[in-house]
Amino acid sequence: MSKDKVYIIGVGGSGASSLSPEMRQLINQTELIFGGERLLNMFPSISGQKVTIRHNLTEVTEEIKANLGRKQMVVLASGDPNFYGIAKYLISKLGKDIFEIISNISSMQLAFAKIKENWDDATFTSVHSRPIEDIIKTVQSSHKIGIFTDEEHTPAAIARVLLAHGVDGYKAYVCQELGGEDEMLIETDLCSLSQMDFSPLNILILLRAKPEKAEAEFCYPLLGIPDEQFYKRRPKGGLITKLEVRVVSLAKMCLADDSVVWDIGAGSGAVSIEASFLARKGRVFAIEKNSEDVAIIRENLQNFRASNVQVVQTLAPDGLGDLPDPTAVLIGGSGGQMEGILDIACLRLKPGGRIVINVVTLENLNAAVEGLKVRGFTAEVTLINIARSQDIANLTRLEALNPVFVITGRREAES
Repeated sequence: MSKDKVYIIGVGGSGASSLSPEMRQLINQTELIFGGERLLNMFPSISGQKVTIRHNLTEVTEEIKANLGRKQMVVLASGDPNFYGIAKYLISKLGKDIFEIISNISSMQLAFAKIKENWDDATFTSVHSRPIEDIIKTVQSSHKIGIFTDEEHTPAAIARVLLAHGVDGYKAYVCQELGGEDEMLIETDLCSLSQMDFSPLNILILLRAKPEKAEAEFCYPLLGIPDEQFYKRRPKGGLITKLEVRVVSLAKMCLADDSVVWDIGAGSGAVSIEASFLARKGRVFAIEKNSEDVAIIRENLQNFRASNVQVVQTLAPDGLGDLPDPTAVLIGGSGGQMEGILDIACLRLKPGGRIVINVVTLENLNAAVEGLKVRGFTAEVTLINIARSQDIANLTRLEALNPVFVITGRREAES
């Protein structure tokens, strides 16, 4: 066993018996061993120094770094250290070269085997040290989901959050204490699950009861939802960013899976909703001053089940200071406060982020471009002219929509 290598060893639910004789010997001979309390207790004969892993990964990393080449070290992990395990974190901090990873059967793999379901088409996620709300979009868009829970984010807590956001129609399996003497499998539904207690050591699996019907009902395109599918204040037109302008604006925002979006002057919420589909692990803030429009946004959010959108009723720039720093800002309406909005948006925008402004008048175009430039941003202008076909008698003509200027701002150093 080399002191220049750190061995990350996956341990199954049955403890030491899940390992080969060589791995058991390696663990017993190590000088410094890291692991959760449950894993360390599986090896009572260890003579080396034990360091319990809790919420102290930074300290663990520094301890490994300080003792590399000086002591033989082992890190105990549950199941497969590379599958939602500690290996990813340690390698990100210390690099790949110093580690040897010995994998075991993942508890997720074992859970699917116990309920006799294949897992090659499943979606996987975790609620360890992150908000439960982050998984809502994942659950909505999947028919088979495996979830790593923890003591705070229990299966019951997950079920309550899903039900509160209108997510139902799933069969739930809780597989607890897998591989141990107290192993138990519970099959139920989300409603019943929300009232149940379990051992902290468990896996939650959700299977959509009727995938064909559910997928058809909630399958929306990532971009380009027809305007007529949104509730609007007025039957024709209304306060909505038209489909074609919406698609271009979202493309200019360069959204990532975890983007934080400010949609200022959200109107009907169409941009916020499609942004939430693109940034499914991120957060979208629909900022709107008009109470009637706020009510319409909420209706649209419920209709499209856009769970990671938060409505903020305020006249920007008021209230922007309370929001997390954005990676993308869309200004669809400024209420005459463009200068104040740009002051905050340009200051708070994360590196590499984009500010996209939609205007229809030449005066507002000039104000937006100059406002970006004086704040150290470049301004790219795209003019969108759209004409849609309209039936007239037995013929077809084109009906033009109002031209829209889409201004994209980014810091000059990034251009």
